Amino acid sequence: MANENLARKIDQDVYSRLDAAIDATVKVNADRNDLESRFPRENLTALAEAGWTGVLNEPRFGGLGLGHVDFAEAAYRIGQADASTGLVYIMHVGAAQTINLFGSDDQKERWLKTRNGGLLGTYSTSERATGGHWWYNLSEASRDGEDYRVNAEKSFTTSSGQADFYVVQTRTPGAKDQADIVFFIVDGKSPGLEAKPWDALGVRGNHSGPIRYTNVRVPRRDRLGAEGQGKEIIYNGVSPVYLIGLGAVWEGVARGALSAAVAHTTSFVHKDRNKSLSDYQAIRQELGAAKVLVETLRPWRLELAARLDALWRAGKPQSEILIPLTEFKVHAAEVANKVAATALTVTGGYGYHRGPIERAFRDARAAIAMGPSNIIARDWIGKSLVGLPLELFYEGGE
Repeated sequence: MANENLARKIDQDVYSRLDAAIDATVKVNADRNDLESRFPRENLTALAEAGWTGVLNEPRFGGLGLGHVDFAEAAYRIGQADASTGLVYIMHVGAAQTINLFGSDDQKERWLKTRNGGLLGTYSTSERATGGHWWYNLSEASRDGEDYRVNAEKSFTTSSGQADFYVVQTRTPGAKDQADIVFFIVDGKSPGLEAKPWDALGVRGNHSGPIRYTNVRVPRRDRLGAEGQGKEIIYNGVSPVYLIGLGAVWEGVARGALSAAVAHTTSFVHKDRNKSLSDYQAIRQELGAAKVLVETLRPWRLELAARLDALWRAGKPQSEILIPLTEFKVHAAEVANKVAATALTVTGGYGYHRGPIERAFRDARAAIAMGPSNIIARDWIGKSLVGLPLELFYEGGE
């Protein structure tokens, strides 16, 4: 009982630090970062100081040693305040988790533990030539003695030009085919990196702009996993943590938009009728429908995150639940869009002005397009449902 009480107190302290960072920093900077397309550096620093950028890392590598349930909860809470910070956060944790699963102790020491866990990481995978098929690369690394050279143009890289390290995917030197993939950890200060500006409709703070790698040298010690292991890393390292985090952020955006709408409709009074907006049945029905949608997400998130933790503990491939994770991402994206639109509708001119509701409406649109886009993802789900093969790298499977 004493141990249980201690564990409960530690959990409460850890979450108190998370909430304090969100309230004091993430919420405060959200509107300014959106308006100025400003990278949320202070927000990530606050989350790192609270320990949460190392949520999945082992304590011996400076992390909290927690699981996907806690990671997804953090992503959800951050998403309520700011989608841009939420997306930067999940890309960082995803990159770190890929190193946790496939990296060496040396890599964990240098990239996860250095600066008390304050280094910011991200994925750099998608290429313009293959569009929403972010897993399919045409770029191919070359050899430089025992080391490597990377030449690639990545179309969307969250934290582009801002990250301390990039988990980069490309074809293996002399690749046998398109599924012969290798991953690298690339130092953000490497000569030959060029990030382009980010100016978008929504999530304007996450800097998901293009990035070019021109003859970037990568030491052999920063190859992540083995040559040709990239397909396994995509399925069992990159995708599961990314999908649960992505869905959790959009759940947070939906919840945040609903909360903002409720706050306005209960406080704004029509003086001519002496009624608040929430006194109108039509408004309440819209809010009620939105709440029903939001409430579908939390139980699903908790179940999937717990299954990821169980697979991780058992050393089993996390891709076992790739389709359910994809379903969660699709539904969370659509809920965020519907709830943000409802919030805009019930708050009228107030919601239309720049601010949390209008920002949520623009941010949520990114959820539909982010890979796998909902159009692609629904086809995956349909193929699984009717027993057709799903193979992302070869003709006839996708």
